[in-house]
Amino acid sequence: MYADSECASDSSSSARRTASSPAALALAYVTAIVATGVPADRTLRATVHFHPDALVGDVTVLAALARDGLYRSQFETGVGNGGLSAHPGGARWLWESRMFGGCDDQASASERPKYGSLNHRADRYGGSPRFGSCYLRLAEHTLDRTTFCFPDSVFEPDSFGTAMRMDLIGAVEQTTMADPLDHYIEAHLHGPLTLADDVEELVLDPSYRDTAIHEVAASLPCPIGWHDGYTLGIEQIRAHPDYRGATIVQLAEAITETETLTPRILGRARGWADPQELKRAWHYLARFGRRG
Repeated sequence: MYADSECASDSSSSARRTASSPAALALAYVTAIVATGVPADRTLRATVHFHPDALVGDVTVLAALARDGLYRSQFETGVGNGGLSAHPGGARWLWESRMFGGCDDQASASERPKYGSLNHRADRYGGSPRFGSCYLRLAEHTLDRTTFCFPDSVFEPDSFGTAMRMDLIGAVEQTTMADPLDHYIEAHLHGPLTLADDVEELVLDPSYRDTAIHEVAASLPCPIGWHDGYTLGIEQIRAHPDYRGATIVQLAEAITETETLTPRILGRARGWADPQELKRAWHYLARFGRRG
């Protein structure tokens, strides 16, 4: 399947790399070699989820977005809401090499794709809440430099799509995942993701209204919107001890202040809780705490 890669290591591939960026090569590879289907509905949008109060160094992710005007990949920031393996030879590096035919193998960190999901159900909570309580809704033109796969790349998928060849929606609707949070079409935006040019809306959880997060969000060069919110009582978390384990239930008990967990309250624990355990506590909210 991958032997016909346009980015194979031969004498002609060097010239192609010189003539085009890793992003363009990866997109061309997926379109020509592995994607199937017909053009996608142009009203659909990709969404990029994150936690606005997660830390990048000594600032929040949202503050870093405001400072840089860019959304950066895990290869650049070293933080993320999935597996932390964005380094040469790491799992993320290897699956990107597989998916994009080696086109990104020599790419710089800033040239690496940014991960999101295709919000094919037009869900106000976004396409893949597993990865954060808020999201950037990307503009229509970004579809033309985005590749897609199902299931998530960690599962080594064989089904791929682009805006020109999209056959994934039927596949995802006919598939049942053990965890509903895994039931999304993964998206990979190739090239820079700028807030001023590429984002239609930043959608936040209402628990951040009138907070420092809201204040920073108001400074961004894109509109702000709100979904219906996530709220989960501690008793509801205790009712599902096997979902992420007793340790995570205990963490949620330690975090809550009023017997109710929200994204803002969860965020207050970022200074002392283990980030991976905090990620699993978020999964409880994302899975069981939707208001809408």
